[in-house]
Amino acid sequence: MPGRSAPGWPGSRTAISSSPIAATSLPAAPARFKGRRQGTMEYRADKILEYTGGITVSELWDCNARERAGRAAIEDLEVNLTWLEAKRWIDRVALGLLELGIKRDDVLVVQLPNCIELHLLRVAGEKAGIRCVPVTSNMRKRELEHILGQTDAVGAVVPWMYRGFNYVDMIHEIRPSLPNFRHIFLIGDKVAEGLFSIRKLAAEPLDEKYPPDYLEKRRYRRDEVSLICHSSGSTGLPKLVQYSPAACSATGKWFSEHLRLSADDVVAAIAPAARGPNLPVYFAAPWAGAKIVMLPWSEAREALKAIEQKKVTVACLVPTQLAMMLEEAQAGHYDLSSVRAWVSAGAYFPPPLMAEVEKKMGGTVLNYYGSMELGAVTSSALNDPDEVRLTTAGRPTFGTEVKIVDDEGQEVENGIEGEIMARGLCSSSGFYKDEKATKQVWNENGWAATGDMGLIDEGGNLVIVGRKKDVIIRGGQNIYPAEIEALLIDHPKVQDVAVVSMPDPVMGERVCAYVVSVKGEKLAFAEMISFLRQKNIASFKLPERLELMEKFPTVADGYKVDKKALRQDIAEKLSKQQRGSK
Repeated sequence: MPGRSAPGWPGSRTAISSSPIAATSLPAAPARFKGRRQGTMEYRADKILEYTGGITVSELWDCNARERAGRAAIEDLEVNLTWLEAKRWIDRVALGLLELGIKRDDVLVVQLPNCIELHLLRVAGEKAGIRCVPVTSNMRKRELEHILGQTDAVGAVVPWMYRGFNYVDMIHEIRPSLPNFRHIFLIGDKVAEGLFSIRKLAAEPLDEKYPPDYLEKRRYRRDEVSLICHSSGSTGLPKLVQYSPAACSATGKWFSEHLRLSADDVVAAIAPAARGPNLPVYFAAPWAGAKIVMLPWSEAREALKAIEQKKVTVACLVPTQLAMMLEEAQAGHYDLSSVRAWVSAGAYFPPPLMAEVEKKMGGTVLNYYGSMELGAVTSSALNDPDEVRLTTAGRPTFGTEVKIVDDEGQEVENGIEGEIMARGLCSSSGFYKDEKATKQVWNENGWAATGDMGLIDEGGNLVIVGRKKDVIIRGGQNIYPAEIEALLIDHPKVQDVAVVSMPDPVMGERVCAYVVSVKGEKLAFAEMISFLRQKNIASFKLPERLELMEKFPTVADGYKVDKKALRQDIAEKLSKQQRGSK
C-alpha cells in the first residue's frame, strides 16, 4: 500500500515501549481487541486503551503527586508548584467550581496567556467533569461571543487586564446575549464584586472537606468529550473541535517517547496555543514527570532570557517565533546550551531557517505536521538525518495513517503529488455539537482531507508542497508558494516572507511576494529577482510584485499568516491602480 502507517493500525510497526511513569501506578493493559472496524470510534478507543492502559492526563498528575511529590512540576514567571502542590491546586479549584453549582458537562472558557492557570484548569476540568475551552488571548469580542455562544458556556476565566486590553469589559459587553452565562473568574489579585478569584479557590482547603475519592466519581472517562479547542479561524469564525481524555493521553505518551522525555527535562510552552506546538507541554510532560514552564510571549529577547534562566530543554513554539529569536540570538549573548529540542508546528518552516537555528542556537529542530482536527499527523525524529528533518514532515505519529489522493480521490503511488488525507487514533472526535460539519470533514472510514498538497517519498516521509487553496495557477502552470518562500527566507535581508496570488486579466494569476525585512534593511524588487534567479528556478515562478510590511496579519490563533488578508490587500491595491489609470 502506498500510504504510510504508524503504530496502532493493523500491519503497522510494533507498539512503542512503555513510558517513564512506573508500571505499578497504571491500570493493567487489556488483552488485544479484535473485531472492530478500522476507523470507527470503537476501534479507536480499543487501540488507545491497549497503548495507554486507559490512564488519562489528570490521572498522570495524580500519579506524579504520589511518586514525585516534592519535585518541581510547573511554573510561570511568577508562581512555581511541586507535583503535590499542583495536585492540591487542581483538586481545590475543581471542588470550588462544583460548589459554585457548575454541573457535569457544563462548559468553561479559559482565555489566558501562558500561565499555570491555563494549564491546570484543563486538568481540573477533566477531574470535575467540566468541559474546558482554552482560547488564545488575542481573540476579541466577535470571536469570543461566537465561542461562548456555540458552547453555551456557563463561565469564563480571564485576566482583568493584559497588554492594555480589558477582558472583563469585553465579557460584560457580550453577556446580555448569553442566557446561561453565570460566572466570570479572574486570575491575579484584583477581584471586584460579582467576580470570582481562581487564586482564592486554589487557597480554599476544600480537599479536606470531601472524601479522597469524591472527584474520582466526577472525572471524565477516557472516551467522553472533555476538551474543546478552536481552529485558527483562517476561513472565518473559529470552528470548535472536541477531544477525549483518551486521545489527549495517547498523544502525550507518543510525544514523551518521541522526544525521549525524562523527569530531568524542562518543557516550555512559548507558543500562544491551546494545542499545536504545545502538545508536548500539556500531554507529554506529565507522562515523563518533566517540569513544565509556561512562558507568555512578548518579544524574542524576553523568551531567550527565560529559556536561559529556567534551563529549558524542550522549547515548544511556532516558526515565526523561532525566526525572531534567531535574529535576536545573533545580536545578543544568550546561553541556550540547555536546549536539546525546538519543537515547532503550526506553519511551514523553511529548511534554510531550520538549519540556521541549529547552527546558531544549538539543539535539534523538529517541525511536525498536523491540524486542530487531526492532531499531530507526522513528525521527524531526533535521530533522523538532516535531510529528512529539514526537508520533510517525517513519518506518521502513533496510530496515524497518511495517504495521497488525486483530484478524483484515488490513492496515488509514492513520489506523486496530490492532496494529503489522514486518519488517526488521536484525532478529534469531530466538531462540537455539529454532526453535519463533522461528516463533511471525515468520511465513514475515518479519513479526513487536509486541504494540503504533498507526496510520500521513498523513505515513507511526508513532503508538504503547500496548501491546495494557496496554489497559484499562472497561465495554466501550477506554482507552490512554499517553494518560493523557502528560497526567499534565505536572503540576508528577509526576516519573514509570504507568497500569494494576485489577479491578472491575461494570466489568471501572478505571483506576489510579501516580505518583512530584517531590522535596518529594505529588500528591493531587483535584489529579490536576482537572488531567486541564482537559485535556478523556472522564470514563470518568479514574483512579479514585491510588497514590504512591518508585520504580517495573522488569523485568530495569533501566529499563522493570514494569506486571505494578503490576497485581499493586493487585489485592492491593483483595483485602485486600475481605477487611477482610467
